[in-house]
Amino acid sequence: MSERYPRILLGVYLPWWTLLAIAPSYREDWLLENLLVFVGLPALMLLHRHVRLSAGACTALFVFFVLHAIGAHYTYSEVPYDAWAQALGGCSVSEVFGWQRNHYDRLVHFLYGLLVTPAAIALLDRRAPQQGLWRWLLPWLFMVSHSTLYEIIEFAAAVTFGGDLGQAYVGTQGDVWDAQKDSALAAIGAAVAVGWCRRARNRVKRAWNAKDAKEVKDAK
Repeated sequence: MSERYPRILLGVYLPWWTLLAIAPSYREDWLLENLLVFVGLPALMLLHRHVRLSAGACTALFVFFVLHAIGAHYTYSEVPYDAWAQALGGCSVSEVFGWQRNHYDRLVHFLYGLLVTPAAIALLDRRAPQQGLWRWLLPWLFMVSHSTLYEIIEFAAAVTFGGDLGQAYVGTQGDVWDAQKDSALAAIGAAVAVGWCRRARNRVKRAWNAKDAKEVKDAK
């Protein structure tokens, strides 16, 4: 992968983030939500220097951070995707599926598992190589632990700040099982990503082995 590609993605993301940083719906909630960006983005840039993420992993991270910026701007529970769908297609997503709540946060939790896992796999394969079943299980557990820890931090922040800020940040929308559902969706997304990445790598490995075997045969 060309070193220009991650820079291009960063060059697209930063203006997008800056645009959505202007007049967010709730400035204090925006600051809390963007702790992930303030800490995560520099860490990922450092990770890429040492691990060299693939173009696919970089693209997945880019999509996740773009969607997170939208959630932080509006606050997750108030992202107006129904209004956007109504303007574009004449009907709302909630009407089509019969939803009673805003599900943007559910989508992004699922995509956290799906889109961040390829980078986690690259990190673990480089720093903690696995064999057998652990090649599938360890990346999944790594991601599940992160999503669960985030829900704990989110709950602690909501209790600490309380009031409207706490409610906006935690975004349960009256669902007492919100944290469990969010964690489950992240786990499902991570499982899909681990399955896809590991199978794709196995196919590449088999293709290279077949090529090497053919070259050896031809040499004889």
